[in-house]
Amino acid sequence: MAAYCLILDEIGDRFVNDTYWFGCSHETICYIISIKQKTAQHEPTLQQVVLMHMKSGKNMIRKFLLLLLLLVPVLSLAEPLRIFASVVPIQTFVQRIGGEHVDARAMVRPGFNPHTYDPTPQQIAALSGAVLYVRTGVPFEKAWMDRIRSANPSMQVLDAREGISLRQMEAHAHDEHDAEASHNDHDEHDAHAGESDHEQDPHVWTNPLLVTHIVGGIRDKLSKLAPDHRAYFARNHDTFVAELSALNVELHKLLDPLSNRKFMVFHPAWGYFADNYGLTQVSIEHEGKEPGARGLAALIDQAKQEKIKVVFVQPQFDKRQARQVAQAIGGGVVSVDPLAADYVDNLRRVVRQFAEALKP
Repeated sequence: MAAYCLILDEIGDRFVNDTYWFGCSHETICYIISIKQKTAQHEPTLQQVVLMHMKSGKNMIRKFLLLLLLLVPVLSLAEPLRIFASVVPIQTFVQRIGGEHVDARAMVRPGFNPHTYDPTPQQIAALSGAVLYVRTGVPFEKAWMDRIRSANPSMQVLDAREGISLRQMEAHAHDEHDAEASHNDHDEHDAHAGESDHEQDPHVWTNPLLVTHIVGGIRDKLSKLAPDHRAYFARNHDTFVAELSALNVELHKLLDPLSNRKFMVFHPAWGYFADNYGLTQVSIEHEGKEPGARGLAALIDQAKQEKIKVVFVQPQFDKRQARQVAQAIGGGVVSVDPLAADYVDNLRRVVRQFAEALKP
């Protein structure tokens, strides 16, 4: 006697609802045959399933328990891996590779500044159910990484920057010792000069070629955490990498012909992007510090000499100084977001805005 059951089974590395024939011989050797191979009129109702179990006779209890044991691991596979990423773009990459097998969440929520962000108590509590945290080295992690690890000591940590040659954050293109700075400001600068001079740029995701490296690490880590879905992760990875490669070619076609190669930003988030496309970003802010009056005047003079007419700002940062510079050079302020969730489409929009601003 055999029993029918509705189950979740894995086909082609994705979960689908389907109907299967579960058969048990008298020796309790079980087999599975898709109901699709049978005619529709043979599909049983739940009541029939129960009746068939009740009528199964010999070894009924043993067979029923065996069915339950078979169903438990199948159902448990449907639970996605909870994965935290430091910022939204990395969350997007995890979701693109992991698909329906991951529950990807960003620690820095949309609209918040990664320099000053404090995780919520709810986020810290949710870390207890996470299997992986993907970090990028954004400033808030310097204060919070130990607490993030302690919230779930068994949670693995993947550094998205691993294997990437990191660039240094740009210094101001003017004298950082502003003449109007107070004596205390000088003391603070002197005390931390060694640290500031070597601060590394965490914005690795702004270069699509570096993203191909990042998602390779994500694929490998997910494959270790859920080896049954290795082929699924590999397919998603290959599809996304092809998309990124095509995007890189497209962006080169837009930017390569431009003779003006410098653009001004408030926060220096576009260094890796600029390096990839032969551009130079001129930053107003440096390491979270805005320039003083003398430094601001130097930036305005530089912008005029370089014929810069647009100051690019992030929506997460204060725009007052950017507007001040733009007004002084007779230009405008344009918002571009390196933390947007729609990575590919967003980068296309940003490049069109850069290309328009860099036209003679």
